[in-house]
Amino acid sequence: MKIATWNVNGIRARHTQFLEWVDSARPDVVCLQEIKASLAQVPAQICDLNGYWCYWHGGGGYSGVGLHLRRETFPQQPEFSHPQFDSETRIVQAKAGDTVFASVYVPNGGKDYEAKIGFMKSLIDYAHSLRESGSKLILCGDMNVARTDMDVHPKERKPNIIGQRPEERALLEALIGEGLVDIARKLYPDDENYFTWWAPWRNLRQRNIGWRLDYVLASASLAQRATSCPSHREIGTSDHAPVVATFE
Repeated sequence: MKIATWNVNGIRARHTQFLEWVDSARPDVVCLQEIKASLAQVPAQICDLNGYWCYWHGGGGYSGVGLHLRRETFPQQPEFSHPQFDSETRIVQAKAGDTVFASVYVPNGGKDYEAKIGFMKSLIDYAHSLRESGSKLILCGDMNVARTDMDVHPKERKPNIIGQRPEERALLEALIGEGLVDIARKLYPDDENYFTWWAPWRNLRQRNIGWRLDYVLASASLAQRATSCPSHREIGTSDHAPVVATFE
């Protein structure tokens, strides 16, 4: 099974890239962030993505998430919904059997840092409640936090910059501590060049001077089956790369 996450930074600008990527990669679950479009604004040809149960959750030109499950893998239509703490169209979930799949876009924090902290705390409570209920969770998306200094290129490390603050990192660790595993870091524990986001200037993407902000987090029992989780820096023109985790 392939679980993919991608902050597309505007689905209207990149819908052709998205369709080509899905057709090539054929992920079983697709989590999108920052679609920047309401359902009415999503290009018609991807509203009914061929072979997928699709759910687009956007309010206009800001934020927004999508979640798509392949019908061949999930023959019964999943239950799409939103946790109560959802705001600014930032999270959508689907329950399939005993597993919950969620696409999440954590606030950047630049305009309202306290809102980001509050959202992350709610996300921790969300993961805790699912764990207590016995549900497995695969949580994917743009967390807007680099987990450790290793997850930021040395040239991009800045004391107390948002996205690298100790408080944010502690909250991300608390989220992972709710029975989740950071799949990329599990598989590539020493890779200092694994990044998923690059500032769009000075050819930083081409030079791979970036941050790791996009994650696939999975319940421990599922994480044991993970075999790969590359960041596809070569795909698309978003400032984020698609991340695709494969599970046996």
